[in-house]
Amino acid sequence: MNQGESIRVGILGFGTVGQGAWKHLVENAGSLRKILGVELVPARASVRDLSKERKVSVDPEVLTTDSLSIVDDPEIDLVCELIGGIEEARELTLRAFGNGKSVVTANKALICEHGEELFSAAEEAGVRYAFEASVAGGIPIIKVLRESLVANEFPLIYGILNGTSNYILTRMENEGASFQEVLSDARDLGYVEADESLDLDGVDAAHKAVILAYLAHGMWINLDEITVEGIRKISNDDLLEARKLGCKIKLIGVIRRNFENNHVSAGVYPALVPVGEIIARTNGVYNGVSLTGTVVGTVVLTGRGAGQDPTAGSVISDIVDVVKAMKGMTSLPKLMHVTPDECKAATSSEVRGRFYLRLHVDDRPGQLAKIAECLADSEVSLATVSQTPKGEDSSASIILTTHETNEHSIELAIQSLENLPGVKESPVLFRMFDPNGFEA
Repeated sequence: MNQGESIRVGILGFGTVGQGAWKHLVENAGSLRKILGVELVPARASVRDLSKERKVSVDPEVLTTDSLSIVDDPEIDLVCELIGGIEEARELTLRAFGNGKSVVTANKALICEHGEELFSAAEEAGVRYAFEASVAGGIPIIKVLRESLVANEFPLIYGILNGTSNYILTRMENEGASFQEVLSDARDLGYVEADESLDLDGVDAAHKAVILAYLAHGMWINLDEITVEGIRKISNDDLLEARKLGCKIKLIGVIRRNFENNHVSAGVYPALVPVGEIIARTNGVYNGVSLTGTVVGTVVLTGRGAGQDPTAGSVISDIVDVVKAMKGMTSLPKLMHVTPDECKAATSSEVRGRFYLRLHVDDRPGQLAKIAECLADSEVSLATVSQTPKGEDSSASIILTTHETNEHSIELAIQSLENLPGVKESPVLFRMFDPNGFEA
């Protein structure tokens, strides 16, 4: 690599983000050269279909269906892995490290699944693995955690980590539109992942929460061991009821640490967030992350989380950081890693909070008393009750909120309610988020 002249960038995956990164490298070439003292040249890109029409105009000669040929190309100095998925991306990333090449990625699923292995491999190879674009679109949350707020420990990190789900919930609330109606519009706008379950079932946000938990606390939390719920069960009635309770329903990722026992809890789920919180007022395709640090207090960052430019902008930022490191202009602190003796995952009995329940029941005398008794048997007590006749089949909708309890007890209570005579459908459960509150 001749750092005095140019650095050639190879892009694996030329979808929305890949084309955005290419476009901005070309359009901002002059300013990037002034910052770095070298020219950043998007040199090659891999695609699945050479015949597909693309919005970015590139010479067909720079495109290939062979990603490995880019990784192995001695003329390529730096690799951007934007193909998504896990196994192919992992193999290509490790191959790039083995070839002495740093890698920039937006692949949160890969980091969540194999982050420990990949960070170790990059360190051993003496290269960089940059991943700002993997979490929260245009918000520089990873840089803030690793550099700006490095003096802090974090008892609470929470926020909106998926712009698509936030767009859907915002329009449902503001317009009274149905979930399916807004989802259709989100598809047309290109906000929804090809695998829609990643956005709608909380998986995309959960990948990001796992990464944030590692950056903040140095431990990898197994995705299979945390609560991950999506937005499909949220109705327009739930959004209205939340408003009556002074809240908005948001899909949030929550990471808490109890510094007395060094237990960490993490989860992604719809929650009733008090309207006074900035996160509750973060709407549309915007992401928002609230960090509570032991030194700085609470810092909130918001920015666009869906669409081409926010993520592509983060990719460019990572490329600039990697090139600065190549030229000896800067260095990053090492990632923290702790042992299980230093920090471990909280149990469901330790994770505490209040809950919102919606039940569809037979409208008959004594039904509410049976529900209250069922909850009490699981050590869950009621705070508020609202009942509305459905006008069909002599049924009613009951909205309940609970006093403080724990995840284990509420799970037992839901299981009991599902088997209770007169309960016509599985209960719908949301958490009631309290930034000062109850979780371990």
